[in-house]
Amino acid sequence: MYYKNQKMKIRNLKIFLSALLIGSISFIVFASGNDEVDENRRALLLKVISFALNNGHYSPVDIDDKFSEEAWELYIDRLDFSKRFLLQKDIDNLATYKFKLDDALMEEDFSFLDYSDDLITQRINQSESYYKDALKKPFDFSIDEWYEFDPDETDYAKTQDELKDRWRKSLKYETLARIHTMQEEQEKAAEKSDTVTIKSFAQMEEEAREKILKRYDDWFHRMSKLDNADRLNTYINSLVNVYDPHTQYFPPKDKENFDIRFSGQLEGIGAQLTQKNAYIEVSKIIPGSPSWKQGDLEVGDFILKVKQSGEEPVDVVDMRLDEAVQLIRGKKGTKVTLTIKKLDGTIEDITLVRDVVVLEETYAKSAVIKDEETGEKYGFIHLPSFYVDFSKINGKNCYDDVKDEVEKLKDENVAGIIFDIRDNGGGSLEDVVKIAGLFIETGPVVQARGRRDVNRVLRDTDSRIQYDGPMVVMVNAISASASEIFAAAMQDYDRAVIVGGNSTYGKGTVQNFTELDRMVPKKPANMDELGALKMTVQKFYRINGDATQLKGVTPDIVFPDYYNYMEFGEADLDYPMPFTEITPLTWDKWTPTYDEDFIIEMSKKRIKSDTLMNLIDENGKRLEKIREDTKYNLNYEKYTVLIDKREQESKRYDRISKDTLGLVIAVPEDDKDVILADTSRKARSDAWILGLKKDVYLSEAFHIIKDMNNYNVADVRKEEE
Repeated sequence: MYYKNQKMKIRNLKIFLSALLIGSISFIVFASGNDEVDENRRALLLKVISFALNNGHYSPVDIDDKFSEEAWELYIDRLDFSKRFLLQKDIDNLATYKFKLDDALMEEDFSFLDYSDDLITQRINQSESYYKDALKKPFDFSIDEWYEFDPDETDYAKTQDELKDRWRKSLKYETLARIHTMQEEQEKAAEKSDTVTIKSFAQMEEEAREKILKRYDDWFHRMSKLDNADRLNTYINSLVNVYDPHTQYFPPKDKENFDIRFSGQLEGIGAQLTQKNAYIEVSKIIPGSPSWKQGDLEVGDFILKVKQSGEEPVDVVDMRLDEAVQLIRGKKGTKVTLTIKKLDGTIEDITLVRDVVVLEETYAKSAVIKDEETGEKYGFIHLPSFYVDFSKINGKNCYDDVKDEVEKLKDENVAGIIFDIRDNGGGSLEDVVKIAGLFIETGPVVQARGRRDVNRVLRDTDSRIQYDGPMVVMVNAISASASEIFAAAMQDYDRAVIVGGNSTYGKGTVQNFTELDRMVPKKPANMDELGALKMTVQKFYRINGDATQLKGVTPDIVFPDYYNYMEFGEADLDYPMPFTEITPLTWDKWTPTYDEDFIIEMSKKRIKSDTLMNLIDENGKRLEKIREDTKYNLNYEKYTVLIDKREQESKRYDRISKDTLGLVIAVPEDDKDVILADTSRKARSDAWILGLKKDVYLSEAFHIIKDMNNYNVADVRKEEE
């Protein structure tokens, strides 16, 4: 989260750091040889980052043995996440450095990094023969042996023979899964046509091994391209992530890979991707994009392979993010197939047709929901993020857009507004405060605390209320940062009923970027750029004194949700900042016209009897059990029985998000002419409206807002009497 008047503080911090660095860093003697320049660069990099963190981070840590141990564990986990390369004796040798990284940081000593780099390179080279040997001959799928998926449930191999056998089981599982998929595809094709060539099991097994061999050849080739700089980046981030998970070092040219967005006028699939250990993870789906329209790609999915039309799939596990992005991007109209690992561990292929991803689809927009029984209209506003364009004086911003959407809905005489910030990862704090001010008179919205416990209260000072009717705010587990501040403010003021899963994400911190080269006044021209540091500089608190950090916002009405059964959120990251409380403020609460307890009770009864809501809850529990089952039998018949049983069970939940739910939804009258004038925009609008009509959560939110409008406090009390 970032906001405009933070810029001056950041600028002052940079000036302060630069002034001190002139005396503390410029004395380094820079050599002219390339190797020596590289050595000096990484020493300088550690010094600058260490200084910046200790003088600018919200909560600097002590550089001691505890710090060393935590950084060591992060680095080891990232060095060999899947435990497929290093032996236990290697870990024991590396452990001699476990409590020395603090001293190494202070002395710019890279002995541990260099040793680990040499060691992992040696083990990777040895492992190249393991997969080639294993894939030379057919596997025996008639015997019972087990493969453990979860590295956390597996110890490091004690011997090379044990490690080689681990590789064999892993490759056997991949072959097994590929054969099963081929078998299913062959059976479906045979049902449609009697001219399909039926392959034997042996033929499919051989073909599966050949494809897997090619994929691993490609993977090892890419790993051979990794250089010392790649491991240096991993090492530095293992050090800085001990401060908190959102503080991160970005090497030169990689900053643009942070929060990659297939949006605007890019031609692609419309997914925002991040690197998570060895995997490329989907962190956001851009509304209106090919991924959003197709509907199968979800936040939290891991991309395992990327396949172009007519070509073999390319394995992107352990691939650099920028390389994977280049494979996924492509010209409008072309197809790309992604092999995805879902949150429940299942593997599936998703084919997407690339298109121009329109930037407007990431902006606020509204719809009108009509109650056919009464004729009443209700407004719906979807805000994907709290966006703002700092590069332009009058640039696009979410406050102006939301204000415009509210006016459109007021023109429709809506009796209530549903404000949807599900999947909204945050954005501009200044705009959060201003948007909250559209719905309250005046008062505090959020508290911010800086490094030296200096509190700042951000207030709505405009007494005008743009909309004073009933409100429902929709959140989920991905609603984070600025979204949590807005939901918390509406909840603390009793201004809206908050609905969603068990809790929001729980990120209550702010980061800023610092260009490291600007902090070094006399860096040699022949030295590569240093890169950038993203650093946590503030923490936010609700006006009631609670932090949103870790705790998030608990909705007034809790909906069944898959995320309710997952370890998902800030609390599940390594070394998150703690939940803390500060002194609450004083504010005037809203006086609702409805009886909130009555509204909540009505909703609970509906949810309890709602077939789709019950299916979602059942499926969440089912997927939780599947995720906990991390061992697979490599006997083909038993594997087939298990997978077929799961596929059969999953059919029970097929109707989730596929049935239309009887909602009558349309765009506001003010938007119709513009939408109808553009066939592409109309198609996107129609797809969005159709998705809303299938949204079971929106259906319940609609019932809630109707209850808030129809059951006021006086009527409820009269009924009770």
